[in-house]
Amino acid sequence: MIEDLSDPRRAEPPYVATERAMLEGWLEFHRTTLVLKCEGLDDAARKSRPVPSSKLSLHGLLRHMAEVERNWFRRTLLGEPDAVPIWYDPAVEDSELVPLDDADWDSDLAAWHAECDDSRATAAARSLDDTGVRDGEPCSLRWIYTHMIEEYARHNGHADLIRELVDGSVGW
Repeated sequence: MIEDLSDPRRAEPPYVATERAMLEGWLEFHRTTLVLKCEGLDDAARKSRPVPSSKLSLHGLLRHMAEVERNWFRRTLLGEPDAVPIWYDPAVEDSELVPLDDADWDSDLAAWHAECDDSRATAAARSLDDTGVRDGEPCSLRWIYTHMIEEYARHNGHADLIRELVDGSVGW
């Protein structure tokens, strides 16, 4: 439940707002949720993959979402298809998720924050109807916001389960 994860950095959007304020508010809500799910753990716990059949960890999810931010706001909306990946290597499946042995949480968190800041700046300069190109088709900022909310919400569900398996915390 939303009340279970109370933090002044995270606010549920109001029930009545403009479309843009609602989309921006929910995206910020989910961005903050992911960070909160990762806090209060040491590196080993954040890198832990408690589901043996999965490559997912809290640290890996944060890195994945930094790549997703770059993909949709820079590559798609700004039209920079050649924007260099942060960690992703197209020759290595799930390379932003694993391996994490040498990954540094503070620098990876800073990279994620930088991608989010770039995404905010990119979006702020455009209307919801402005488009970039995805798979050769126009793709609106409105669609990107909706997709990003869905992407964070899905991975925050993963983060809920991972966190519970790692240290028993529910709601955090």
